[in-house]
Amino acid sequence: MVEGVADDWTRGGPLVVDRLTVEYAENPLGTDIRRPRLAWIATAAGHGATQSAYQVLVASSAELLAAGTGDVWDSGQESSDAFRVEYDGPELAPRTRYHWAVRLWDGLGRVGPWSDPGWFETGLLDEGFGAAQWIGGNHETEAAPLLRRAFVVDGSVEQARLYVSGLAYAELRLNGQRVGDAVLDPGFTDYDDTVLYVTHDVTDLLQTGDNLLGAELGRGFFGMKTPNVWRWHQAPWTGEPRLLARLVITRTDGTTTEVHSDETWQVTSGPTVSDSLYAGETYDARLALPGWDAPGFDDSLWSPATVMPAPRGRVRAQEHEPIRVVEEVAPVEVTSPREGVWVADFGQTTAGWTRLKVSAPAGTKISLLHGETLTGDGMVAAVNRHVEGDRFQLNEYVAAGNGVEEWEPRFSYKGFRYVQVGGAVQPELTLCVVHSDVTEVSRFSASQGLYEQIEQAMRRTVLNNLHGIPTDTPEFEKNGWTGDAQVGAQTMTGMLDLARFFTKWLGDLRDSQQADGQLPVIVPSSGWGLTELSPATEWSTVYPFLLHEMHRSYGDERLLAEHWDSVRRYIDWELARVVDGLSLSVLGDWIPPGYPAGPPPEDRRLTGTAYLYRAVIATAEIGELLGRAADADRLRKSAAELADGLNRAFLDREAGLYRTDKDPDYRQTSNALPLAFGLVPEDLVPRVVANLVADVEARGFHLNTGCLGVGVLLPVLTAHGHGDVAAKIALQRTYPSWGYWFDQGADTMWEMWEDDTRSRNHYFQGTVAQWLLENVAGLRNVANGWERILVRPDARDDVDSASLRTDTVRGRVAVSWRRVGRVFELDVQVPVGSTASIHVPSSAVTEVAAVPAPYAGEPVQQDGYTIYTVGSGHWHFTSRGS
Repeated sequence: MVEGVADDWTRGGPLVVDRLTVEYAENPLGTDIRRPRLAWIATAAGHGATQSAYQVLVASSAELLAAGTGDVWDSGQESSDAFRVEYDGPELAPRTRYHWAVRLWDGLGRVGPWSDPGWFETGLLDEGFGAAQWIGGNHETEAAPLLRRAFVVDGSVEQARLYVSGLAYAELRLNGQRVGDAVLDPGFTDYDDTVLYVTHDVTDLLQTGDNLLGAELGRGFFGMKTPNVWRWHQAPWTGEPRLLARLVITRTDGTTTEVHSDETWQVTSGPTVSDSLYAGETYDARLALPGWDAPGFDDSLWSPATVMPAPRGRVRAQEHEPIRVVEEVAPVEVTSPREGVWVADFGQTTAGWTRLKVSAPAGTKISLLHGETLTGDGMVAAVNRHVEGDRFQLNEYVAAGNGVEEWEPRFSYKGFRYVQVGGAVQPELTLCVVHSDVTEVSRFSASQGLYEQIEQAMRRTVLNNLHGIPTDTPEFEKNGWTGDAQVGAQTMTGMLDLARFFTKWLGDLRDSQQADGQLPVIVPSSGWGLTELSPATEWSTVYPFLLHEMHRSYGDERLLAEHWDSVRRYIDWELARVVDGLSLSVLGDWIPPGYPAGPPPEDRRLTGTAYLYRAVIATAEIGELLGRAADADRLRKSAAELADGLNRAFLDREAGLYRTDKDPDYRQTSNALPLAFGLVPEDLVPRVVANLVADVEARGFHLNTGCLGVGVLLPVLTAHGHGDVAAKIALQRTYPSWGYWFDQGADTMWEMWEDDTRSRNHYFQGTVAQWLLENVAGLRNVANGWERILVRPDARDDVDSASLRTDTVRGRVAVSWRRVGRVFELDVQVPVGSTASIHVPSSAVTEVAAVPAPYAGEPVQQDGYTIYTVGSGHWHFTSRGS
């Protein structure tokens, strides 16, 4: 409990558990984590509630758990305020469901009720796939193979689990029904290190007697055939699609039957004639084989499946959220720019595909060209200079002539708003929005409409770029550029629950690391970029920064320990190539206004050194959290040397600004980054800030930042008392600005500030949204999974109200403020386990009233704010001098 805060939760009773999770998931099916972390959210009425102890029960059955028996593990009453504990019982068995519950004691020693029960089920663990083998089809065709295996089920089935990995993708069928609702599954990895498998509960799909298990396989980045500049078609793992499957059927009498992927399966080429993440898919419905995925189908003309080599990567359970169709949208307008050609406008820039419904003569080929923009004559623009060939984002459907036909892609997605239809037949189209099915955890609102428009555009753009990895654009690349995640991570975690998603991608980062410690600029990596775009410090330093962010957002210390050796080796590689205290980098503040072709004009050693400094400090702090004092001390000394090197090379002490010999003018990023990262000598901070403000004003309150500077410029200005200047930048409607984009028809963030930008679905220039959440709404996560919270709405110019609610690992945090005349009202919700420092705008403590006053503690006055330190509960503050 916060010192000085009275105990008031006695009115509301003891602590109640609101939500159970295991490894950040509710009731996960098929985890390979040997000691999973069990977590909960504690709730309580009143103010200042704390947790003093917990007890966890893990049982082998729901009945035993309901009886209060933890036959697998009983933690006993453990004195702790932890909201997450690691399972500490006997070794977990593979393919086993465990049931669990928790109860909590509050600060007065009162025990609360047991939580509702939860469960988790282990995957294969070390047991593996047993006799299953990797199998595939005919290597002489690009068609997606169909595989099938008939089997018989006798007796009464209690449960059935299908464990399956398809490279790159597998769509499973059981007795004519689709297995699960995930698409583009399993997730993309560095297949030489990690291959993911998925667990499916197929109990209800089985039937007594004859059964049929089938699969269709897609290429993805594993079997890419389309030549491209990033050499995905030549990746070290490149191979033909293949399947690994193990079906375990348990009867009510305890006996089991298993079906494995092996040479007893049958295979043929399916109607998906070709599939490519870049080129698109061709489906010939005349080649469809009705009933192929059900018992009784005649497969006598099929061939025995080919046993194929196993990929080099270790096969393990997929723990992150799958990709799903999350929304379906009808066109808002259909035009016909040419005879026999239609263009459907879906009214939003998105990622996914189109489902068509059509009635046409057999052999009719319908083409669906996807793109984000239109040409001057109203046709869809879809050209990619990084991908060879004339075909890009094009689906083709050849009709079977069987009346009304429906089809949607299975193995590729597109970035688009418009779809151009050719083929002399106009089908009915439905947009399927497709991305990783992560949870949106926050909701922002403001009286300033443009602020809401910016936040929503950024949210949509981020979601459009989540497909098992954080991508840079769903249309042109689909690559996991590390620099995009670097600048976007804090905004992304402020909007979405990315605990599982980023845990997975951090594994990809580690897998992609070279023996000497180097990291590529794209993760997963085909190997391209290790020399072509190296070094790129501002990009690859995402590794320590994202680890640090995972602790800040989710309090995840185990993740830090798991990555410590790798991240330290990476930082040592970076430090080893420092010359004269500076880090060389080839990318820099990518695509500022006026430089749409790429590299910015300034010396990239400035931004490279600044980002390396931040990364070294983050690694040192990780080391301190892990008790690695010697490493942390060494790293802090290296950071100090980097700061000295940067200031020696680029700080003009007399003028009070940072510049390089290559600068064509004043560079806002070159000055905002040192301020944001704490590199500016204390005595020069006011002058560096003043010069930054002067430049913004001289540009008519416009920015000249690229992707590195855009996210720090407004927070830096606000932190140094110039929130009014920051607001004027945010509310601009002339080039370059977000308002300018929206006035050109944007509904997502663009790659470039120019209106002829290549990509219109690119989040790295939209990180201003973090300023909206943290400065306009005023809610900031300080440390350790929202254990410490700062509420400080310090960007209140040109806006009369704002609110933000966020669901965190500790519970809901919310802030809402409004100003009417000189009266400022602020409402704050703080969860159990958190402490909030609440800054209420005011000239004096006497101007502020707190409700409930007896429990808000003694406030202090500082820098135009009355500051309260409070614990859990709902708090209301009124200031009459704001």
